[in-house]
Amino acid sequence: MTRTSTRTPAVLYVCATRSGQPHGLAEQRAVEEGHSFAEKHGLQIKAEISDPYGEPNPCLRSGWRLVREMAERGEVDVVLTRWPTALSSKSELRYPELDHLGRYGAQLLFTWAPLSAMAGSGAVR
Repeated sequence: MTRTSTRTPAVLYVCATRSGQPHGLAEQRAVEEGHSFAEKHGLQIKAEISDPYGEPNPCLRSGWRLVREMAERGEVDVVLTRWPTALSSKSELRYPELDHLGRYGAQLLFTWAPLSAMAGSGAVR
């Protein structure tokens, strides 16, 4: 992959609004925080991908499958999301996804300030 920027390629994944609900403040904050985090840490957001909140298995969400595909193709090195429950409300379903991203050299970082500060600019579990 040829990169035209020195910033690390990232995808912003948002899973904050329940299915059938209008886009709300939680989604807006997730997007704003994601872009702010990316700017602060030298990341270039290549895409914003969202899913409705509620399905605990990330592999059953079309948006998350796109995120996985981007990592598999080497298009992104970082996946940004606001907090762990955006990936899954069940922690045991998060770990296989973190491992999958890691196999392709990608990492998951949380953009919500208290989590990113605790984990030194991000988190993986």
